[in-house]
Amino acid sequence: MKTLDDYLSGEVLLIDKPLHWTSFQVVNKLRWEIRQAFKIKKIKVGHAGTLDPLASGLLVLCTGKMTKQIDTFQGQIKEYTGTIVLGSTTPSFDLETEINETFPTEHISEALIKETTNQFIGDIQQYPPVFSALKKDGKRLYEFARAGEDVEIKPRTVSISAFEITNIDGLNVNFRVVCSKGTYIRSLANDFGKALQSGGHLSELRRTKIGDFNVEDATSIEAFIEALKTS
Repeated sequence: MKTLDDYLSGEVLLIDKPLHWTSFQVVNKLRWEIRQAFKIKKIKVGHAGTLDPLASGLLVLCTGKMTKQIDTFQGQIKEYTGTIVLGSTTPSFDLETEINETFPTEHISEALIKETTNQFIGDIQQYPPVFSALKKDGKRLYEFARAGEDVEIKPRTVSISAFEITNIDGLNVNFRVVCSKGTYIRSLANDFGKALQSGGHLSELRRTKIGDFNVEDATSIEAFIEALKTS
């Protein structure tokens, strides 16, 4: 059972983020619940790595003095599982936006899909999605995108240590990826489609690990709140 001193001294909270929540909403919710539970005016709470609203899975939150460790946690290796849909693209590289283009898929075999993953192992150059929270000239990239404005995006070097195909069901390709900080799995899905001489977009994403932290050890927002009420 956690005390106020525990949260102020610093706790690492592993939360299984549900779909459609932003990481910021999770932080705000838990901060508010901790304040209410202990009748305090403020407490530091932050997260170690954003998850898109359309992604679920592991979100590492830090409270109190442990917020100083956020940068360390953010820099650790991450693991994701998800699904890439071949043969079509979207402007956001996922289901946030509608399909804008379709491509042939008749030439794509299971062997070709698995062989193509090898192109993405190691250090690669990757363009972040234009629908992302990265800043350019003081604005988020998605602000430019939603306003229909063109913006120059520079590639960045990221590292992928594992890209495994776990199942293929028609045009739906299930995968597991282990990668460095800063890797956009949406961009990987888009680039993977291009490498197959077709198109691809992300239809599902779940973060399963950050460093030694595992989503199997995470709790739901509801379970965390319930535990707070009994503390």
